Amino acid sequence: MKVFMLYTGSGPLVILTSHVNIEDAALLEKLVAKGVGKFIAFQIPYELAEQRYGGHFAVVKNDLGESDDLRVLDYNGERAFKLFGFHEMGEEIRHEPGRAV
Repeated sequence: MKVFMLYTGSGPLVILTSHVNIEDAALLEKLVAKGVGKFIAFQIPYELAEQRYGGHFAVVKNDLGESDDLRVLDYNGERAFKLFGFHEMGEEIRHEPGRAV
């Protein structure tokens, strides 16, 4: 399981996914279906996200099924942005459909 913070046109959100890479084609399709096509992503250490979100993390994780491999942990951009420092996140990954970044 991986946790990513995505910075999108409508603000930050945090997702939990079974996909290994944020740029996996199947995951990108699911993000587009949710209205997220262009973003800047940072991986968040799994254990850190689990600690910061507590019980909510467990509920979302347990809801993640084999056929549903993307869950949004946090739609509240302000809260998500405050929960994690840049120093706690992985390398920046930029995604823009139709463009090599």
